[in-house]
Amino acid sequence: MNRILALLLVVSFAAIAHAQSASPLDGTWRGQSDGGSCNAPLDYAVTIEDGFVDGTAFDTTAHGPVPNLKKAPPPPPGPGLWQLHGVVKPGSFKLIAVASVTHDDRRMERLTVSAQGDVLVVTEGGGCGRTARLARK
Repeated sequence: MNRILALLLVVSFAAIAHAQSASPLDGTWRGQSDGGSCNAPLDYAVTIEDGFVDGTAFDTTAHGPVPNLKKAPPPPPGPGLWQLHGVVKPGSFKLIAVASVTHDDRRMERLTVSAQGDVLVVTEGGGCGRTARLARK
């Protein structure tokens, strides 16, 4: 009987701790950015759970290899998929965005996120300078 009570006590403490760590921004957020100076909008899909942010941003203009009919050197590839990570803080908070273009070309950006009503506004500090508005789904 004591083992069952101890187990119930541990489970109830875990449930209380989980409920207390939830963030008001928890949920799935989606949206699209403007093109910025690169004219390359990103589609964002972000999940916030217990204040931890995980998501992706996909360049809708990126495409794979195409035939080179002019025999000219191809343009340098751009990152098509960004991995997003961070922790929610009161007010605005930072996310790290990482993308790999080739095996030795790893790019990193810092994004600033702020909650404005029921919308998350994501702003690039450098790079293309894009701004996205994400809505909860």
